[in-house]
Amino acid sequence: MVRFLLPLLLVGFSIYTLVDCARTDETQIRNLPKWAWILIIILIGTLGPIGYWVAGRPKIARTGRNQPKRRILPPDDDPEFLGKL
Repeated sequence: MVRFLLPLLLVGFSIYTLVDCARTDETQIRNLPKWAWILIIILIGTLGPIGYWVAGRPKIARTGRNQPKRRILPPDDDPEFLGKL
């Protein structure tokens, strides 16, 4: 049972990576065209998906957690609102 678990996980990882690559917008994929990454994922086995996650996958955009949130002002203190009057 245990000897089937690792190959099953690797196949699942490869399929997940292939689907992720296929659904990602081509303009966001780094270093190679989308079709090249798909071929690498299919043909190179375990190293192909790892290579895609390291070198081809788009970088995660920061959500701006460090930026302070804009404080909501009441209408009488908001310069934009007062400018419209």
